[in-house]
Amino acid sequence: AIHDTTLGPALGGTRLWNYATEEEAIEDVLRLSRGMTYKAACAGLNIGGGKTVLIGDPKEVKSEAYFRGLGRFVQSLNGRYITAEDVNTTTKDMLYVSMETDHVVGLPGKSGNPSPVTAWGVFAGLKATLKEVFGTDSLTDRTIAVQGAGQTGYFLINYLLGYDLLTDTFTKEKA
Repeated sequence: AIHDTTLGPALGGTRLWNYATEEEAIEDVLRLSRGMTYKAACAGLNIGGGKTVLIGDPKEVKSEAYFRGLGRFVQSLNGRYITAEDVNTTTKDMLYVSMETDHVVGLPGKSGNPSPVTAWGVFAGLKATLKEVFGTDSLTDRTIAVQGAGQTGYFLINYLLGYDLLTDTFTKEKA
């Protein structure tokens, strides 16, 4: 789904999920693509929002041919949409997509897996909210709930625990 291209091409990841119905997948892709537009606007980026959802069991459907087919579809959009990895897709999957189109980001050796940076953004937003509400950004004596422990959740949990996986060190403050 391409939600908006007013400021530039739509950008959004490719999510592979075992949706119960096509209607559920369509509702999700429309919601997610709209969210990507707002996310880009809030960040001041000259891009719009888009998203790909693929219906299927990741353990059964993933293959080079599957993702190269997606790459051909993305290429057919003539640069109006740029994709990347998302739920149940990886940088390796995006390499297959890149065999058919240049309109893909998050490739190994380039921008790579966005999850650590996304998690850091959530962590920074959490600390800014604490500062605004409580006058301090300290995580000491706070209880934080994380819904979902996929790639982004994994990195966020480690940041909350005070462990920075990017530098392989503990930060000064431990949650």
